[in-house]
Amino acid sequence: SIVPPSTDPTRFKSKEGDLVAGQQYQETVTDIFAAALQVAKIKVVHPGRLMQVQIPANTLFVAGEARIQANQFELLDRIVAAASGRPPGLRFDLEFVIGSRTREDGGLPQSQTLELARAGAFAREMSERGLPPDSIAIGIEPGDPNDVTMWFYIRRQEETRLRFQGDGDG
Repeated sequence: SIVPPSTDPTRFKSKEGDLVAGQQYQETVTDIFAAALQVAKIKVVHPGRLMQVQIPANTLFVAGEARIQANQFELLDRIVAAASGRPPGLRFDLEFVIGSRTREDGGLPQSQTLELARAGAFAREMSERGLPPDSIAIGIEPGDPNDVTMWFYIRRQEETRLRFQGDGDG
């Protein structure tokens, strides 16, 4: 597929190290949301490593449905392009978390809800648009069902590998 120059994944290749590549990724994600959604709250939690984007669910999804609004597909494509441009040795991961009402006992719902359906729809849509499947996680947390938080992680490959005792690591 053809990627517009502003979302060219090669932009993240950096000879100055992981921190610079991570900061470039954060700048691109910030630009994506600032241009597409003026209602987004963007916070760099840890420069070059972690950022948080908060948006109202009703700006992403059709009201009362688990379907993403067609006018947000360009936003998703730009996120996919940015996340797919991993420099060697780094991973760009996305965690999508939506708020959910709790049951009377304070626990999260155990049956299908609109929030769960929306989280699943987001993951499927991102996967269909080309986001590497190992780059996305979804979840729900107690809170307002209209609150969506996306966490963008920049991790070194070795941080994501499972290590088992006896694998030569001690």
